[in-house]
Amino acid sequence: MHTQQVSRPCAEEIVLAVSLELAMAKWKVALHDGRRDRPAVHTVTQPQAASRLQAVLSLIEQHRQKWALPASVRIVVSYEAGQDAFWIYRALQARGIECYVVDPASISVERQKRRAKTDRLDVIRLVINLRAWLHGELDRMRAIRVPSLQDETSRHLIRDRGQLQKEVLQHRDRMRKLLVTLGCWGEVDSRKFAVRLANGDVRCHDGTPLPLELQQRLLRECERLALAEQQLATLERARLESLPEFARERIDRLTRLSGIGAVGGSRLALELFWRQFSNRRQVGACVGLAPQPYDSGESQVDQGISKQGNRRVRALLIEMAWSWIRKHLTTTVVDGGENRHQSGAHHFRFDGHHCDR
Repeated sequence: MHTQQVSRPCAEEIVLAVSLELAMAKWKVALHDGRRDRPAVHTVTQPQAASRLQAVLSLIEQHRQKWALPASVRIVVSYEAGQDAFWIYRALQARGIECYVVDPASISVERQKRRAKTDRLDVIRLVINLRAWLHGELDRMRAIRVPSLQDETSRHLIRDRGQLQKEVLQHRDRMRKLLVTLGCWGEVDSRKFAVRLANGDVRCHDGTPLPLELQQRLLRECERLALAEQQLATLERARLESLPEFARERIDRLTRLSGIGAVGGSRLALELFWRQFSNRRQVGACVGLAPQPYDSGESQVDQGISKQGNRRVRALLIEMAWSWIRKHLTTTVVDGGENRHQSGAHHFRFDGHHCDR
């Protein structure tokens, strides 16, 4: 998806700005038309998502009539990105209401050691920032790009695969460490381990049988491990078949590049390249690889990368970069190999190229 084009209101145009502070138990709603000192703040507590959203729409209509705003008044809604993701955005857009999802880290807060923080204060600050942002004060907040529903749902496959891989490793590591407590250093990666365990062939360091409670716990771990491995194998078979055609085309183009395999290409295509980038700086900033210098007075410190954005893609790109270096560049280290600078950072020189890690 392309960058959202924000229509700036004219000086005489009236905009009904609405901000939402979301929580499971209740939502705070702030409404402001710019013609009064304070925004109106309400609380909606309906138990169901659809009814709660409808209550917000009713509040908007009530205040439009109460404040004598025209039926064609521009309504703009904003809320912070969080666990509710983008369903509110899509529901409002489907009703013809302009909506923006805000990066919470982009909203400035007071810097006192102790400051008041309530949902009411947060939603008031959000609606005030929204009005200022609409009038051109772009440093008040940042609106994030929202993926399409198809792009968002396509990510579940690759994320579930990563979670299952982690669970498989966790089960094996847990069983291995439980056995080590009794001096049993046997291999647990083999599929025959569960059979040997059930037959009593797995024993302590002195040849005595495992305690019954530990044996039963390990058998339960084996069952969970087998289920995770089965689900992982199913996902591997269906990884490409279940994706839409445009996603498979993205993956195919990425895997043509040296150093990018099928799994890495799938993750990049689904997690990152559902959106358009104009240059490499945008790519780096999106995944948190942009440098963060600190230069104030005589203090100059390189704080490293920002580490903002998608942590999964950031870790993958760093791993790919080092793999590419190891594969393509000459590993002959110039000037004595790895040099430790005064800052303590490791520095490599490969064929005249500098690479900090």
